Amino acid sequence: MSTTTTTAALPQRHQSKVDPQNVNRAVKSLLKWWDSKSKTENSESLENDGFVYLIVTLKRIPQLDRTNPLMIPLPHPLIDLVAEDPPELCLIIDDKHKNKITKEAALKKIEAEKIPITTVIKVSKLKSDLRKLEEEKRFELYFAERRLMPMLPKLLGKEFVKKNKTPIAINLRHGSWKEQIEKACESALFFVGTGTCSVVKVAKLSMGRKEIAENVVAAMNGIGDLVPGRWKNVKLFHLKLLESLALPVYQSVA
Repeated sequence: MSTTTTTAALPQRHQSKVDPQNVNRAVKSLLKWWDSKSKTENSESLENDGFVYLIVTLKRIPQLDRTNPLMIPLPHPLIDLVAEDPPELCLIIDDKHKNKITKEAALKKIEAEKIPITTVIKVSKLKSDLRKLEEEKRFELYFAERRLMPMLPKLLGKEFVKKNKTPIAINLRHGSWKEQIEKACESALFFVGTGTCSVVKVAKLSMGRKEIAENVVAAMNGIGDLVPGRWKNVKLFHLKLLESLALPVYQSVA
């Protein structure tokens, strides 16, 4: 099975099946719920990670590579690469292969080409270094050399994967590192699960209501256009926050 991340352009879109009014109503209700919850509960005990989630329910499980996500371009990226306080992004490299890229060479390339990676970890030191680094930093996204992907779940452990920290595969031998990394940071990442239901981060609560709704619509349209079977395979879309109820925003009529 190929381990190349799906970064192809979206197919030509036919008439959208998304009703922006349904999305706007759901976003408004979730923000109202969150505002009320924030005012009535102790902020320290209120669990929230700051994201808005799209729950995708398909009719059939697509036969896709589950180690790499479909990437859905968003009008308002979840990771701001030009922020005053730059995001922490981690790259895992294969230092065991005979044609390896050394950590020193990777760091030199990152600096020379202004690639937005803040930390490089060798796979041989992954278990020890990652645990220590995670205590010091909060990485927004992890990237890994493409050929490492089959072995990473075992090396990283179930808890790491459960926290939705699955690294994104990038090709360090061909193509632009910077373009591949920027593409992931500017997209909603749709990891296909082993069942028909998947959860996708599509927006941040720190965005305005209009920006959240625009991201949700873009993610729904992108998934409907990219998933095998396209819209015919999409059964339901729901929108939710970490602790909120899931509000329906699309239901297939077929």
